[in-house]
Amino acid sequence: MLDQKLKTLLAVAEEKSFTKASLKLSLTQPAVSHQIQLLEEEYNVKIINRGKKEITLTREGEVIVNFAKKFKAMEEQMIGELHNLSIKIKMGITHTAESNAITEIVARFTKLNPNVSIIIITDTTPNLYKMVENYELDFAWVDSKITEANINWFPLDTDYLVCVLNNDNPLTKKEVITLNDLKKERLILRLKSSTTRKIFEASLEAINDSINNYNVVLEVDNIATIKDLIRKDFGISILSKSACMDEVTKKKLTILPIKDLSMERQNYVIYSNFSNNLSIIEQIVKSYRDEYKQLEQN
Repeated sequence: MLDQKLKTLLAVAEEKSFTKASLKLSLTQPAVSHQIQLLEEEYNVKIINRGKKEITLTREGEVIVNFAKKFKAMEEQMIGELHNLSIKIKMGITHTAESNAITEIVARFTKLNPNVSIIIITDTTPNLYKMVENYELDFAWVDSKITEANINWFPLDTDYLVCVLNNDNPLTKKEVITLNDLKKERLILRLKSSTTRKIFEASLEAINDSINNYNVVLEVDNIATIKDLIRKDFGISILSKSACMDEVTKKKLTILPIKDLSMERQNYVIYSNFSNNLSIIEQIVKSYRDEYKQLEQN
């Protein structure tokens, strides 16, 4: 069982407040403070910086919190396996992956395997790495590879950025979009912090061009919203091919390559060295690859 002192520390670290942590744990504020004091005495280190506005962790406190998160995740997994009621998988995906076929594939997998339940969390690649490292996720779909000692990875697929257009846009009659074509269009792009946007801008800079030469009218974080705006003919976009395959197959949108731009992206699956669910992860990945291959053939 996770020690009560560690449970209290996790609540304080999450809420950044003794008052909020006490409400979350149904304890008095002095009881919460006492638990933290006992923990500091046990490890002989200062764990909490008590500021005026909010509480922060010391370097030692961060180490203890990271291990406490791992202990908590492993305990939850152990309890599930001991009761043999079901296998609970926590999966992380990027916003781009959220828009491809993966969610439907996961839903189908749980239908075929009633003893498996899956929680899907959407976040940025750096945050997904951190959650896998802290055992908060069993595995994650990411769009870049970071070397971490306790994280394994394998390549998932190669994706490409494409121009996404309304079916009635005159440019759909062409086989390839030129940069001059793009400059005449209203662009609806992902946020600057997204990998998709970074790849697009880096590709322009590689040929001595700049995003400032294009008419960016909207910046939207949600890919589904961007595709909906394109269908309503508010503009065109640059998105991952995999994020648009369903709409292309159903003839709701058109995608075209962009001349002179090389916009390839590698996707990976990452998982902890201590994962006990590798066989399930591999089954989901195989289903995804089979589905994506079929979509491309159609």
